[in-house]
Amino acid sequence: MNLSRVLTNRLAALALLGAGLWACGSGVAWAQAAGAGPGAKAAMPYKLRIVGGLAGINQYTRQEEPFWSKELARLSGGKFDAEIVPFDRAGVPGGEMLRLLQLGVVPFGTTLMSSFSAQYPEYTAPDLAGLNPDIATLKTTVAAFRPYLEKALRDQHGVEALAIYVYPAQVVFCKKPLRNLADLSGRRIRVSSSSQADFVGALGGVPVLTGFAQIVTSLSAGNTECAITGTMSGNTLGLHTMTSHLHALPVNWGLAVFAANQAAWEALPPDLRALLRRELPRLEAAIWEEAERETADGMACNRGAANCTGGRKGNMVVVPVSEQDEKSRREILASTVLPRWVQRCGPRCADIWNRTIGPVRGLAAAPGK
Repeated sequence: MNLSRVLTNRLAALALLGAGLWACGSGVAWAQAAGAGPGAKAAMPYKLRIVGGLAGINQYTRQEEPFWSKELARLSGGKFDAEIVPFDRAGVPGGEMLRLLQLGVVPFGTTLMSSFSAQYPEYTAPDLAGLNPDIATLKTTVAAFRPYLEKALRDQHGVEALAIYVYPAQVVFCKKPLRNLADLSGRRIRVSSSSQADFVGALGGVPVLTGFAQIVTSLSAGNTECAITGTMSGNTLGLHTMTSHLHALPVNWGLAVFAANQAAWEALPPDLRALLRRELPRLEAAIWEEAERETADGMACNRGAANCTGGRKGNMVVVPVSEQDEKSRREILASTVLPRWVQRCGPRCADIWNRTIGPVRGLAAAPGK
C-alpha cells in the first residue's frame, strides 16, 4: 500500500476520533447553554469523554472506570458525568497519546510513560530498571521528579498532568530453577523496554523484546526461558503453570500519566476543575494502594499461599532478594542502566537527573557525549 495513503488514512481516523471526543467534552457546554432558556427543564449533566489506561487491568476496572462512570456524578450531585474507554480499545495508539493530547485530538487521556521512550526518553527516568526495589522508594523517586514532569508537559506540550498512576511490580518468571539474579546469565529473557534490556544484559542474560500478548507463545516455543512481567498479570497469563521460579526483586513497575490538553482543561467549568483537583489525588492514591496490594497478592497466588485472593494458586518457588542481589541491582543501575539511558537521552538528561532524582537516590549521572 502507498505510504502516503496509509498516513492520510491514519490522520483521517484520528481526526474523526478527535471530533467525537471533543464533541462529548467541551462541546457539551454549548449544548447545555442552548437548552437553558426560561422554563427549560433541568439541564443535562456536563459530560466528559475520557481515554483511560489498559483494559482488563485492575487499575482500570477497579479504579479508573468506576471513578469516571459513577463517582464523578455522585460527587457532583449529578451535575457532571463522564464516559471512559481504555486506550487499547479506543483505537488510540499508545505511543502517540502524548502527541494526541498536545493536539487536542484526545482532550483527556491516560498515557503510559514507557511509551515516551523513543521521542522523550527523559520522561522515563523515574522507572528505570533497578531504580526502585520497593514501592516506598518509587514514591520518593516520583515525588522528586514530578515537579519537572508537570512543568515540562505544560510548557513544552501544552498538556496538564493531573495524576500519576502505577502498575504492580515487574518481576522475573523462569522455567528452570533460580537461586539468585546471577543465575539469569545465559538465559533468554522477555523484556518490554530498553531499560529492562540493559539490566538483563548486565546480568549476562539475553534480552528478547516481546509484546505482552506474545509472552506465552514465546515461552511455549522456547524462544524465551524467562519473562519479566507483573506479578499478577503473569498469573493471569498462566505463567504459574508454565514457569517454576519467580524472583522477588521488582525490576521496575510501570507508570502512567493522566493528563489533559491545556485548552480543554481551561475550558472546563471552574467548579468541575476544582472538583477534579480535589478528587484526582484520591484516585491516584487508591491506584497506588491497589498496585501495592496486587503486587503482594500476585506473589501469594503464584506460590499457592492461603492468602491468595485475586488470582489462581500455583506452586512456584519465590526466590527472595539476597544481599548479593541487592548489591548487583545497585551496581548495574550505576554502571549500566543509568549511563545507557543518558547515552540515549543526551547530556540535558544527565542535568535533569542530577536536579531531580539523583539527589534523593544518592546517584549522580555523568553527562553523555
